[in-house]
Amino acid sequence: MSRSGSPDPSHMAVDAHTRQAPADRSAAATPSAADATRAATGTTGAGSTPSTPPVQRAQERQRQLARMKRRATGMLVAITVVFVLVTVLTDGTGFWGYVEAMAAASMVGGLADWFAVTALFRHPMGLPIPHTAVIVERKDEFGRTLGEFVQENFLSAGVVTERVRNARMVERTADWLSNPANAAQLSGHAADLAVGLADLINDEDVHRLIDEELSSAVARLPLATMVGQGLQMMTAENRHHELFDAILRNIEQFLDGSRDTLRIRFAQEAPWWLPEAVDDRIFERLFDGVRRLLQDINRDPNHEVRRQFDTWLVSLIDQLQHSPEMQGRVDELKREVLDYPQLRDWTGSLWGEVKKVLREQAGEPQSALRARISDGIQALGHRLREDEALRAKAGEMVEEGVAFLAEHFHEELAGLISGTVERWDASETSQKLELLLGRDLQWIRINGTVVGGLAGLVIHAVAQALA
Repeated sequence: MSRSGSPDPSHMAVDAHTRQAPADRSAAATPSAADATRAATGTTGAGSTPSTPPVQRAQERQRQLARMKRRATGMLVAITVVFVLVTVLTDGTGFWGYVEAMAAASMVGGLADWFAVTALFRHPMGLPIPHTAVIVERKDEFGRTLGEFVQENFLSAGVVTERVRNARMVERTADWLSNPANAAQLSGHAADLAVGLADLINDEDVHRLIDEELSSAVARLPLATMVGQGLQMMTAENRHHELFDAILRNIEQFLDGSRDTLRIRFAQEAPWWLPEAVDDRIFERLFDGVRRLLQDINRDPNHEVRRQFDTWLVSLIDQLQHSPEMQGRVDELKREVLDYPQLRDWTGSLWGEVKKVLREQAGEPQSALRARISDGIQALGHRLREDEALRAKAGEMVEEGVAFLAEHFHEELAGLISGTVERWDASETSQKLELLLGRDLQWIRINGTVVGGLAGLVIHAVAQALA
């Protein structure tokens, strides 16, 4: 057929080439049936046959369509020639009457089906006949109808839930996750995703968030009360005596290890006129006195220093828990610590260190991060396979989630279909659909020519019999 709708075969090759370029350009705007089939079935063409590039597929379809058009048009031209010859060269009686009737009816059938097929995609012979160029004129309505059809027949909660149940998604997912190779592959994707998300986040925002959250959390923390409660628990079990004894022992060990250093320091601080022998004697008496005091306190559980320490500790606990003044001092100390530049620098570097470690771990296939993710994925898969109750619960959750989406978003999904179709260019959509369906539609023309001829033959025979 020519662009005007004429079935003249002389224009077939020109027509094919003139529609080739826009059809190719529309490949990105209008999805092909093969693409839709692969998307629906999940196939990628990675099997035994390599995938054909879209341009080559379009060119092959164009050649097939042109070939079928030539056949259908050639048959119509041939039967027209037969009709003309029989009409001109015979008297139309007897056998030739049957041939003439068959040829006439065949012409009518062929022309009618040519008109019907052409009217789907364009105005026949360029004439703006009503209800022709159906796809071009009613593209948007077809999109809405298609969306409603999908919504009513494919996106209902019952249909989707039944489909998910029959697919045994949880069991198949469990088997897939249990495979070490799959788990390792998925762990790599998860680690890469984590790195990608971390890179998307603004570092300054994270630093500010960490600083604000840390400051806010510590500010809300009743530190004085918590310290008081902790000390109270320690004193209730007399654990503070163990701590006190450990402190005494450490002080004694420090003195023993620092005796010479302390002697030199004492000599430096003593008056210059004091004889060295007197210095030594005074130092030895002070040093030995301190050591004996520490040993006495350590040996005597009822030593006066211990009782004073207990009294002081009880008073400190009470002040920490009930004294606003003490609690205010602790809060002030807390604020001073939070304002330390070193602390702020440390919190600011946390996120950078996390990103660095994350990137290193994600890029190493044998890293601890990816190994832990992989182990967790496999453990989840094994648990789903072995725990029937968990598997059933997971299946219910999947079905409920799918049903929820189908019930609450089916209109949006249908709108996605209709909206996508509305955005397509009407002319390019018509040309693309003709490439996809036109080859088969030419058989309608051929069948119409044949069936019309047979019908004309039968009608003529019946008419002759009745006459």
